[in-house]
Amino acid sequence: MSVAFYQLLITFSISKTNTMRKAISLAAVLICSIQLFAQNWKDLHFSSLVVDTHNDILTTVIEKGYSFDQNLKGKTHSDLNRFAKGGIDVQIFSIWCDGSYTNGKGFRRANQQIDTLYAVQRRNPSRMTIVTNSKQLLQAVKEKKLAAMIGVEGGHMIEDRLDYLDSLFNRGARYLTLTWNNSTSWASSAADEYKGKQPKGLNDFGKQVVKHMNELGMLVDLSHVGEQTFWDAINTTTQPIIVSHSCSHALCPVSRNLTDEQIKAVGKNGGVIHLNFFSGFLDSTFFKKNREFRRKHRAEADSLFATGKDTNTVTDMLAEKYAADAQQLRAPFSLLFDHLDHIVKLIGTDHVGLGSDFDGITSTPQRLNDVTDFPLITQELMRRGYTTQQIKNILGGNFLRLLQAVERPSNP
Repeated sequence: MSVAFYQLLITFSISKTNTMRKAISLAAVLICSIQLFAQNWKDLHFSSLVVDTHNDILTTVIEKGYSFDQNLKGKTHSDLNRFAKGGIDVQIFSIWCDGSYTNGKGFRRANQQIDTLYAVQRRNPSRMTIVTNSKQLLQAVKEKKLAAMIGVEGGHMIEDRLDYLDSLFNRGARYLTLTWNNSTSWASSAADEYKGKQPKGLNDFGKQVVKHMNELGMLVDLSHVGEQTFWDAINTTTQPIIVSHSCSHALCPVSRNLTDEQIKAVGKNGGVIHLNFFSGFLDSTFFKKNREFRRKHRAEADSLFATGKDTNTVTDMLAEKYAADAQQLRAPFSLLFDHLDHIVKLIGTDHVGLGSDFDGITSTPQRLNDVTDFPLITQELMRRGYTTQQIKNILGGNFLRLLQAVERPSNP
């Protein structure tokens, strides 16, 4: 072999060694970056104020005879221990009943659920506290307790009485959803307006309700309301409003979601839209796929209904038995953030938050199986390029600002 060949061989060996060293170094950097990213999003999540503005566990535990300070893993989306594992600092517990609760029953049902929340708090004073204003909220977070708040989902529970509204406020309720799916005598719901069943919007008493809530320092919640009710409320309120659990109509055109015009109005009002996790409000193909699922298992569903089981129970049983089929119904995880991105493009990061509707929904997005998966939201927000401060605002800072904006100095 010539000297030149030996020199070429040595050069190649050195070059190859350097290439390998660079590859190893690059791999090490990538591994460190991945580890740092994982650590960063976890640190960010658990060091941020995390607020969920809508959870229906109270209804679930009353109907099924549970208590949410028990371990309910595999039975519900939520329990007291799992709130902590998910890094949730503030949970607004929904007080809900459907429109069949009339003639004195709605107000009584609301108080039963509030009683349940207070009972759980009394059993767990070191783990949770019921808060009614921002000062108490921040103190609870400082003490590492779950700050439990109350939101009443449906104006029918005040039974056309302002003194009942006062009573619920005095018991701790800090928002009232003007309607659930059923309209009241004074406000039309999205479901009823869509079907053309009810005179649209707020009547004079409905506007009086909104004004009285402003005076109390109680958030006006415009999830579930009809479009005309939305505009009447926006034009009546003197305070920022909350949308506690809704998504974007442009991405998923169902009556429960907000149009771009409504989203812009919320931004102009200074309010905050909190995203619902229900697959049917995220994925425009969900209801078609769900109808196919039900048609496929109709005979079995009918036999379960015949035994007296309700729709949610039947849905849960079929989803558990046919898990592979049910998994296909769940919205892609990414869609939740597509809705968020859409709202942000219209009105910015100061007007969006999280309102999961856990334990009130039958289908959650893939990966979001229960409240312990909340940290995955922070991870995805980081991956999408949101800044630390923007993420903190989305996770809970926007709600805190909203609460501070509407509360009165006299609020207990």
